[in-house]
Amino acid sequence: MSKILIRGAKVLGGEPQDVLIDGATIAEVGTGLSTEGAEVVEAAGQVLLPGLVDLHTHLREPGREDSETVLTGTRAAASGGYTNVFAMANTFPVADTAGVVEQVWRLGKESGYCDVQPIGAVTVGLEGAKLAELGAMHESAAGVTVFSDDGKCVHDAVIMRRALEYVKAFGGVVAQHAQEPRLTEGAQMNEGVVSAELGLGGWPAVAEESIIARDVLLAEHVGSRVHICHLSTAGSVEIVRWAKSRGIDVTAEVTPHHLLLTDELVRSYDPVYKVNPPLRTERDVLALREALADGTIDIVATDHAPHPHEDKDCEWAAAAMGMVGLETALSVVQETMVDTGLLDWAGVADRMSFKPAQIGQATGHGRPVSAGEPANLTLVDTAYRGRVDPAGFASRSRNTPYEGRELPGRVTHTWLRGKATLVDGKLT
Repeated sequence: MSKILIRGAKVLGGEPQDVLIDGATIAEVGTGLSTEGAEVVEAAGQVLLPGLVDLHTHLREPGREDSETVLTGTRAAASGGYTNVFAMANTFPVADTAGVVEQVWRLGKESGYCDVQPIGAVTVGLEGAKLAELGAMHESAAGVTVFSDDGKCVHDAVIMRRALEYVKAFGGVVAQHAQEPRLTEGAQMNEGVVSAELGLGGWPAVAEESIIARDVLLAEHVGSRVHICHLSTAGSVEIVRWAKSRGIDVTAEVTPHHLLLTDELVRSYDPVYKVNPPLRTERDVLALREALADGTIDIVATDHAPHPHEDKDCEWAAAAMGMVGLETALSVVQETMVDTGLLDWAGVADRMSFKPAQIGQATGHGRPVSAGEPANLTLVDTAYRGRVDPAGFASRSRNTPYEGRELPGRVTHTWLRGKATLVDGKLT
């Protein structure tokens, strides 16, 4: 059927309403809507959100299809309630030309589960020495607006300034992986009491904070936009808060795992907890939650980083950094932000749909749940609680830090322009 009636859902956590989808569009929102000619989805007690948008996803294709493909990654995204993801550039070959970003964009179109917007590399080969073809990637069919060397920092201040100047011409944004490389040589985990006790190389907070401080000043000088990837320390929060108070055009993201997990977990030496930036202290976690609540941190982004079994099931020092996150992100946000009273569901929609779509200029996504808008929607059973079982993941990889952990919330349905990609928790 082309018509779908979502009956009795709490739109953005508010009063129960009916939402009628007709084709690719929301036709009507109200109470007591007619069911004639429509497939009915009974949604009493569930929360209806705009489709989630992830500004920071690693889909690995081309080059590391053993970890993830655009198809498996977008299936994971749909399972987690996402209708749009931004694919990072650290592929093989690197997405530093119009040809590669168009390839990723077309693969996303073919998948049908989730819109994929490629992120272009800032520098050729992520080497930090020469600007990539920013203009050509923007003018390509992929229409790239976000550029990042994520996985590596654009550490040269002159290159960073030039990138900010270049993207300003077309309203783009540079998303910085804030990590001063000389301060993190040999680093294995957060620098602090736990690293000292375990004898692992420390990753100091200042390695992140010094780059953020430099880049917000560069953005102010140039009059351009900078976005801070996976912000992880209390000090970084204060720098971003200061920059915003000066009117600097900076936005920032936090990952679900940095909202929940701490460096105490590294005592197990389980590489599933090895991530970049590293898990920090309880003090940092609490500061990140407060900053997300008060708007200093703009959005939640997953930094979904899939790895094959052999790259994580090894000794700590040799293990790859990263965690999968698309299928658990909303549950972690409910656990850390909603169930703690720091955010309501309207706030979740803002941080996980409206604002990331705005930052990335994701046309048709992050829109209100109202008549005339694209039917990109996510239905969530917020009363559900269950243990995370990675065996059921749609992602090709299983490197989740939440295996066996009980988390709240379950995405039951996802619609991409009115087409169901997830029904009753199962991919279509």
